[in-house]
Amino acid sequence: MKTFFTLIAAILISFIPGAIGVLFTPVTGHTDAWYNGLVNSSLTPPPMVFSVAWTILYTLLGIALFMIWRAKGREARNGVTAAEWLFFFQMVLNALWSYVFFGLHMPALALFIMFGLILVSVYMAMEFKTISRTAYYLVWPYIAWLVFAFYLNGVITCMN
Repeated sequence: MKTFFTLIAAILISFIPGAIGVLFTPVTGHTDAWYNGLVNSSLTPPPMVFSVAWTILYTLLGIALFMIWRAKGREARNGVTAAEWLFFFQMVLNALWSYVFFGLHMPALALFIMFGLILVSVYMAMEFKTISRTAYYLVWPYIAWLVFAFYLNGVITCMN
């Protein structure tokens, strides 16, 4: 039962950037009007796709974190590993991106944050690989989505 609750905790932790991001994403008000006034890529998916994709990706990240914790526990390591620090650092960058892009309406700065987020996430994946190959593979859909988001952010930055 402890394993189940640890898994749930890891998944809930992975959703923190998304919960913070919801505070700034377009729903109503000035952010919605600002975002709707932007020129977007023709590849920009409908809003529902973003919701489904992020739900899946945050869940995969949570499972990956759980696997890291589980492998760490088996090896009886003490302290926080580089993989865990990188996981939490990418979470901060993920939440910061939402704030800068949607909250501050600064897509160019958000683009730089997204680039850093991609780099940190790739480095995190490499650290995960040293602990759990499965966790490593679970992170790659997230990285692929970040690259797509970088493209979408880049189009907005260039076209507006």
